[in-house]
Amino acid sequence: ARTSTAVATRQPNLKFPLSFRRQFSQSKSARSGHGPSYDPPSGWLFGVKPGEKYQKEGWEGIWYWGFYGSFALATIAYAFKPDTSIQTWALEEARRRLEAEGILQDPDTKPKE
Repeated sequence: ARTSTAVATRQPNLKFPLSFRRQFSQSKSARSGHGPSYDPPSGWLFGVKPGEKYQKEGWEGIWYWGFYGSFALATIAYAFKPDTSIQTWALEEARRRLEAEGILQDPDTKPKE
């Protein structure tokens, strides 16, 4: 009996395990949906014929109020946010230290007449 030292054994690849390779290479693509979703072109802008009134869908009002309302609230919040810049803090700290040393007068005190 002849034995060969070059036995064809399949050794696992440690970079890409067999389960990982099988998952992407042999799996069938699954399509989802509930039928065709293609609307053929009608030639009218947004599918509304001239003379007809556009009817809003149920989500449109909520979306408009939610999107533009949150934009307005964010604008107001940004306008009234506190100034937390390092320059403002440094200016206030310098003013406090100069007032404590007596170099700068306290702006809250009234001048004597």
